[in-house]
Amino acid sequence: MKILTTSHGIAREEGSASSDAFAVRAWDETVIAVLSDGAGSGAPAREAAQRAVSSLIENYSARPRSWSPRQALTTFARILNHSLYQESQVRYERTEMVATLAAVVIEGDTLHGINLGDSGVYLWRNGGLHTLSTAHVELERPNVLTRALGMQAEVEPEFFSLSLQDGDVAMLCSDGVSNHVSEEDLSTALSRHSSARSIVLSARQQSSEETLDDMSALVLDIQQTGRLRAMNARSLTIPATLSKGDVIDGYELIRSFHGTSRVWLAEKDGHRVVMKFAPVEAIDSAPHLEAFSHEVWNATRAQSSHFVRAYEPPALTTRCYLMEFMDAPSLAAVLRERTLSVDSAIALGKFLAEAVQVLLRLELAHGDIKPENILCIGDYTRLTFKLVDLGSAAAIFSVSSRAGTASYLAPERFHEAPISERTEIFAIGATLYQALTGKLPYGQIERFQTPAFHAARRLSRINPNIPTWLEAVIHRAIAIQPQRRYQHYSELLHDVCHPDRVQPFHEADTPLIERNPLAFYKIGFFILLLTALCLAFRLLTLK
Repeated sequence: MKILTTSHGIAREEGSASSDAFAVRAWDETVIAVLSDGAGSGAPAREAAQRAVSSLIENYSARPRSWSPRQALTTFARILNHSLYQESQVRYERTEMVATLAAVVIEGDTLHGINLGDSGVYLWRNGGLHTLSTAHVELERPNVLTRALGMQAEVEPEFFSLSLQDGDVAMLCSDGVSNHVSEEDLSTALSRHSSARSIVLSARQQSSEETLDDMSALVLDIQQTGRLRAMNARSLTIPATLSKGDVIDGYELIRSFHGTSRVWLAEKDGHRVVMKFAPVEAIDSAPHLEAFSHEVWNATRAQSSHFVRAYEPPALTTRCYLMEFMDAPSLAAVLRERTLSVDSAIALGKFLAEAVQVLLRLELAHGDIKPENILCIGDYTRLTFKLVDLGSAAAIFSVSSRAGTASYLAPERFHEAPISERTEIFAIGATLYQALTGKLPYGQIERFQTPAFHAARRLSRINPNIPTWLEAVIHRAIAIQPQRRYQHYSELLHDVCHPDRVQPFHEADTPLIERNPLAFYKIGFFILLLTALCLAFRLLTLK
C-alpha cells in the first residue's frame, strides 16, 4: 500500500481558533482519516469537533478484531454522539456540543466511510469526481443541519463503501471549502494531485467577507492499494460448554472463577493466564455478542499498570480474550478479615483516582468500582492494587441506567442521571469508606431499590484513627448532592496528595455540633449567659 496524505486548515479570522479539526493515522495496511466541523464558533462546538476526531481515531485503532469496519465506525459514532449530547445537557442544560463528522478508513483495497452533517467526502477516479457523503441539511436552508454529532440523543451515520483502484484520490473537507470550490474545479485540482493546502487556499481566495468560514481539507492520494483482507474474516467460535481439562487454542482449562463457567484459569507451555469467553447467549443473540465485543475493546485498550493486562492473541479461533493471571485476593476478601490501615487507604485513594483518569483519557468510566473489583497485592504493611473487570465500562456520559452495583451508585444514578466523573467519584468514596470501617456509608442497597439518602455517619465515630483531612476527603466524595462532591478526578487526587490543603466538609443537613463543635458551645454559652442575665434582671425587678 502506498498512500500520500496532505492536510491543511485555516481559521475564519487570523489569530482566532478554528472550529474545524482533522487528523490521519496509518498502520499496517490501514489508514483512517477524520474531519469534523464544530457547529458554531464557540468553545463547546470546537471541543466537540476535537473530541470527534481524537475519539474516532483512537477507538478505531483499538477496535475488536471481530468487528467489521462498518460496525466499528457506526458503533463508535453512536457512542460519541450520545456522549456529546448527554454532556451538553449536564454542562449547559441545552444542546451545545454539536459537530459534523466525515471519516474514511482504507483497509487494503477497500474504502469505508461515514458522515454526519455537511462535511464532504469525495473520490476522484479516471477524470470523474464522485460525492460519497450525503449532506444532512435542509433543502430550503442549506446552512441548517438536520443531522450531526451531539444534536440528538440518538443518531444514525451515513455509511458508504467501495473498492479502490491505484491512482484514486479521496478528499474530506469542511463546508467552508465545498461552498467555495465548484465540483469542476475540485475535480481539476484532484486530477493534478493538488495538496490540501492548495485546495484550501483556493477556497479562501474565492470567499467574500460575508461567506468567510473556517476551512480545512484532507487529501489521500492512493498511488497503490494494499491487498489486506477484512480483519473479521476469521470465523470465531463460541463454545456452549466449558469443562476442566478442555484445551482451547492450546490453552488447558484448570478451574473457573467467580462462580461462572465463562472465566477460567488456563495454562499453555507452563504460562498461566485468565481466559474470559463470550457468554453462551452470544451464540444466538446479536446484542449479547456486541456487548461482549465492547468489553473486549475496552479491556484491551486500557493499557496501564493500574489494570490487569488484557489482550487478544491473533491466532485465537475462539471468541474470548486473555488476561494476565495474578494470584492476589480482592479487596472484598481482605475486608472480610480486617479493615485497611490509614496508610493503605490513602494509597488506595491515590490509585483509584489515577486509574479512573487513565480511563477518562479513553473517554471511559469503569462503571462498577467496588472492593470486589480491586486486587490487593503485597502484605499488610505495603499494599499495591489493580483495578479489574471492565465488563461494565462505558463511554463517559453514555449510560443513564442503574448499571453497576447498587450500594456504590451515586444517588442521582437512581434517577436516570448519566455516568460521569461525579458518579464515579461517589463509588470511589464509598469504597474508601468501606475499606476503613468495614461498613457501607449508606448501608446495603438492593438492585431494584430506590433509596432515600441521609447523611452518612462520620468516619471518625467508627474509626477514631482516621485523620480529619482524610475524613473530609471521603465525605466530600460521597456527598448526597452531586454539586457538593468533587467535580473532577483531578480535584480528588489533589486533595489526597495534599492533606494540608484539604478544606473541612459536612453535609448540608449536618447538625452544628458536628460541623463546628467550638461554635456550637460558644453559641450555647452565650445563650445560657443571656438567659441567666435575663433571669437575674427579672428577680431584681420583682424585689
